[in-house]
Amino acid sequence: MKKRALISVSDKSGLLEFARGIEKLGYEILSTGGTKGFLEEGGVAITAVDAVTGFPEILGGRVKTLHPLIHGGLLAKRDDAQHQAEMTDNGISPIDIVCVNLYPFRDTISKPDVAVEDAIENIDIGGPSMLRSAAKNHADVTVIVDAADYPRVLAELEAEGTTAPAFRRQLAAKVFRHTAAYDAYIAEYMTELAGEEFPSQLTVTYERQQVLRYGENPHQKAAFYRSALGSDFSIANAEQLHGKELSYNNIQDANAALQLIKEFEGPAAVAVKHMNPCGVGTGDTLTKAFTKAYEADATSIFGGIVSLNREVDAETAEQLAGIFLEIIIAPAFSTQALEILTAKKNIRLLSIPFESKNTDSWNMVTVEGGLLVQEPDTYGFEEAQISVPTEQQPTEEQWAALKLGWRVVKHVKSNAIVVCDRDMTRGIGAGQMNRVGSAKIALNQAGEAANGACLASDAFFPMPDTVEAAAQAGIKAIIQPGGSKKDQESIDKANEYGIAMVFTGNRHFKH
Repeated sequence: MKKRALISVSDKSGLLEFARGIEKLGYEILSTGGTKGFLEEGGVAITAVDAVTGFPEILGGRVKTLHPLIHGGLLAKRDDAQHQAEMTDNGISPIDIVCVNLYPFRDTISKPDVAVEDAIENIDIGGPSMLRSAAKNHADVTVIVDAADYPRVLAELEAEGTTAPAFRRQLAAKVFRHTAAYDAYIAEYMTELAGEEFPSQLTVTYERQQVLRYGENPHQKAAFYRSALGSDFSIANAEQLHGKELSYNNIQDANAALQLIKEFEGPAAVAVKHMNPCGVGTGDTLTKAFTKAYEADATSIFGGIVSLNREVDAETAEQLAGIFLEIIIAPAFSTQALEILTAKKNIRLLSIPFESKNTDSWNMVTVEGGLLVQEPDTYGFEEAQISVPTEQQPTEEQWAALKLGWRVVKHVKSNAIVVCDRDMTRGIGAGQMNRVGSAKIALNQAGEAANGACLASDAFFPMPDTVEAAAQAGIKAIIQPGGSKKDQESIDKANEYGIAMVFTGNRHFKH
């Protein structure tokens, strides 16, 4: 019996060569619609699917392959006598190869202002059905969803007359991953369309971007996956211009640097180490901003990640080149800057489109056996319920410093304290088990620079001890959420030392 292949694709990359190849091997090729026309124009003989089924395409092409003569040919077991008898009784011929890829649903919904009707019409029904049928019966059927597999399929058919069982199983597994991802895009789109924030089942899909050399530590395996529908303003969407491949820890740190730099509109520089900022600087030029970020903690920046929100120029590049850094992130690098920085063999240079500072709709964090999902913390100073409960009011200079501290502190691991001036951080205390512990770290790092500076806290003061420590170091203004039962004790302590204290009404925990 002549072998048959069914081909119906949206992406026709490499298809003509593949179809010609299996035609030479004696396969009858079944096809429909645009694929049929494309192959016929390329000189490939095609049998129309409706000639096999005896039923025309209907409903604008919505129904064309959903027919027992097609799916019976895909699902029938070749070594099952009952199946073979039923195929004979019903005039069904087997289909040995299925080559299908699906309507471009993801590409369609990625277009700005796509109409719902267009999105719905790009939900493929027949394609996934054929793929799943063929993949289920991969013991007998070779199923191809990825054009990259055409050459190997052809090579095995030419050499052996069939494909190896292990290869067919790999292809089937790829199909089920592909259709699962396809359904996940549809589920996500329809869920958003229906206005459901937390559906009873959450289906997400990611595409592998990179197999990493190792994970957090050398004994751990790891890979990096990107969200196909995720934010453009992300490490996953970065263009690497130079340097070694990113590691697991590089990606984590780079993401932390990117999330913080998006807080700033004017020229700014952020240095990150172990997912915490170690220095932040602003200025009227990028060079001045980076100088301040560097001076904020010239020790910790060594081996760190730097993110900048302006094109890197030659002057700034000279400064960056003088320090050992793992990664530099920026919207662009001038030609001179690239010449300077690429002289350093291993430094990674990442370019990211800063014009689109969009954020993923949800943050997802895995825990053993589950997944936590929450909105990203986009709550800024402008949304805060600002009040000043102390006798002393902040000066204009202090307001600028408090705003900077508030932008930075939400990106520091809790308990978080930031000591800063109006244009740079002076000390950062992160991740301590009590707030006064973080305050002492930040104040100690700031040293004499704490005298006259401001202090930001990501959450309220449960005791007045943090205000006391701040006062002893010379802090003149504090910003914190407020909301403690003992707020009045902190207010009284601030009044005792003539410190201005601002309440924002919201906290910025980051665990």
